Amino acid sequence: MTSPRADRFPVGAAATLAELEQDPHPLLARLRAHEPVSWLPALGGWLVTRRDLAVAVMRDAETFTVDDPRFSTARVVGPSMLSLDGPVHTRHRAPFAERFRPRDVEARLAAFIEQEAGRLVDALRPAEAGELRRGVAGPLAVAVVAESLGLLGTDPATVLGWYDAIVGAVDDISAGLEPRPGGAEAVARLSASVHATVRAGDPEALLVAAGSGLELPEVVSNAAVMMFGGIETTEAMIANAALHLLAHPDQLALVRADPQLVADAVEESVRLEPAAAVVDRYATRDIELAGAPIGAGDLVTVSIAGANRDPQVFAEPDRFDLRRPNARLHLGFAQGPHFCLGAHAARLETRVAVSTLLRELPGLRLDPERAPAAPRGLVFRKPESLYVRWDA
Repeated sequence: MTSPRADRFPVGAAATLAELEQDPHPLLARLRAHEPVSWLPALGGWLVTRRDLAVAVMRDAETFTVDDPRFSTARVVGPSMLSLDGPVHTRHRAPFAERFRPRDVEARLAAFIEQEAGRLVDALRPAEAGELRRGVAGPLAVAVVAESLGLLGTDPATVLGWYDAIVGAVDDISAGLEPRPGGAEAVARLSASVHATVRAGDPEALLVAAGSGLELPEVVSNAAVMMFGGIETTEAMIANAALHLLAHPDQLALVRADPQLVADAVEESVRLEPAAAVVDRYATRDIELAGAPIGAGDLVTVSIAGANRDPQVFAEPDRFDLRRPNARLHLGFAQGPHFCLGAHAARLETRVAVSTLLRELPGLRLDPERAPAAPRGLVFRKPESLYVRWDA
């Protein structure tokens, strides 16, 4: 016997986690056309796939909040700007937001990003073949986060170890398991480093500035979510953008002819395959959305991936077209009070990484002996690997 929700939302009822993780776009298109707000038993909640509805949910933090005890990241690192709403969210976010305005990012990080991207690509060049996700995208994202946070007594390898442990614990909670102890250990080590950095008192340090308006445990939790977001999503952005260009020779030729088009290629890549495919909210009251009877306390997941291919907004939405005039209408960095704090830094890193690869590795192309791995992932989407070749 089927449930009333399954009867009313048959497309959502038939959806599987495997579909959502591997290639969700055909399913998301069916949902968007027939059930733009649908109940998915596989997720235990509602899934929003139409762009206008996605924007409405993300902008209405009073009705659709992140502040819920089920929020997995907060259970590992504590309350932060990621898991709070209203005035307390503003208090947590403001000290960090000041340092991530476009002008400040350019001044603090542009030269470092250029230098680090050049160093990573130089190390690859003699081999004439390599894997870009672990060889360039991941290491660059880790190095920039380490540089941004300015933690004393750490290096990118240390930061990466903490990040891996925290992500593992968050994944355990999301899967309904007890979190592995490494997550708590990593948070404790991060906390010790944050305390030492704040005590040192360098007025130019991001965490010292944040400590002037936040308690130290709050600085720690926000440093953890910045580490989480800055590594996971930026690594994916770089890998996805490189894959999209190399898999579309006609678009790659446009960028080679006019390197300024790298910026457009990055935006179109984020639209086509956003690094963060979904964001979760929790309904604070009963509400009807596009005919769906959402109850107070229900999980409401916004499909960024679905919204970014809404044909009512984007013509031929499944096509990678770096000349798309409205690509920047994508929701890859979310909307509303939780718009991505590091959006400009992530864009800058991705532009620099892709530009450096194309400039320094002549004839860069997908390795014909290794089939390119398509992006996959339920929440964060990127290729498992990206093997390439180039000329001497």
